[in-house]
Amino acid sequence: MNVGLTTPILPAGEAAVASAARCLAAGGLVGFPTETVYGLGADATNPAAITRLYQAKGRPSFNPLIAHVGDLEAARQIAHFDATALVLAEAFWPGPLTLVLPKTRDCAVADLATAGLDTIAIRIPSHPLARQILRAFGGPVVAPSANLSGHVSPTTAAHVQSDLAGRIDLIVDGGPVAVGVESTIIGCFEAPMLLRPGGLPRGEIERVLGRTLAQPPDDPDGDSSQPLAPGMLASHYAPRTPVRLNADRVEPGEALLAFGPDAVSGMNAAAAMMNLSSSGDLAEAAARLFGYLRALDAKGARAIAVMPVPHHGLGEAINDRLRRAAVGRD
Repeated sequence: MNVGLTTPILPAGEAAVASAARCLAAGGLVGFPTETVYGLGADATNPAAITRLYQAKGRPSFNPLIAHVGDLEAARQIAHFDATALVLAEAFWPGPLTLVLPKTRDCAVADLATAGLDTIAIRIPSHPLARQILRAFGGPVVAPSANLSGHVSPTTAAHVQSDLAGRIDLIVDGGPVAVGVESTIIGCFEAPMLLRPGGLPRGEIERVLGRTLAQPPDDPDGDSSQPLAPGMLASHYAPRTPVRLNADRVEPGEALLAFGPDAVSGMNAAAAMMNLSSSGDLAEAAARLFGYLRALDAKGARAIAVMPVPHHGLGEAINDRLRRAAVGRD
């Protein structure tokens, strides 16, 4: 691929939106903020642009991408909505929810973006800048997290620059994101299924549906199996430094990713320490998660010890990301 591009960073505004839309229309790659994390956008109908995106990220081509659209009418042009899907769309869009639905017969999204599946993952983001870019471009945009594949997801424009400068055409800086973990993914199958926990807690979805979500399938045995939805590879969101979960003490040479007000043994001798939320606020922890993992990853510690995080609400998504971060890669 053409590594060595100049990758300008433009501040949010009309000029940046117009530049992003022109870049997407020309087959370029644009990093831009959504409410969840920064996405790497490409024209969802352009196989050549999607190929560039896979190459820029080093992403396996069997891992499907989420198509971002501006409204429900645009979503219905590329996917079939049953009654359950419509209920979820009307309750939570725009927002941090992705629906996996059957593709329409004339779906314009390239097969490469759906990894050859007969389903498509769709989301309407709520971030004003993302919505402006989608409106200006006028078509579906695939936008996985704007980082090297498997690395910690980006929550600022600087994170995007760190991973992808020289690999993509443009970064639009909209400041830090609000949610901090990727969207929740629901498969609208015979029974609605939670495929990936994320920025919309399971409980809110189940309250709207009036039923319990089916459990996701087990993780693939390895990173060569085709997942049903984005973000389901066993090793994902991972820093370079090994991650040790549910730590009740800090071993020599480890950094500490803390949670809550309590201390653990060895904390004062940690190579570095950051607390996701000293008050135990899960929303605060989610917003900080990827940024803090990146910061600790840069400290040169032999491992990152992670204190336990409660599993309710947004804690389910946080723990999912931490578990995937802890899976070693060759």
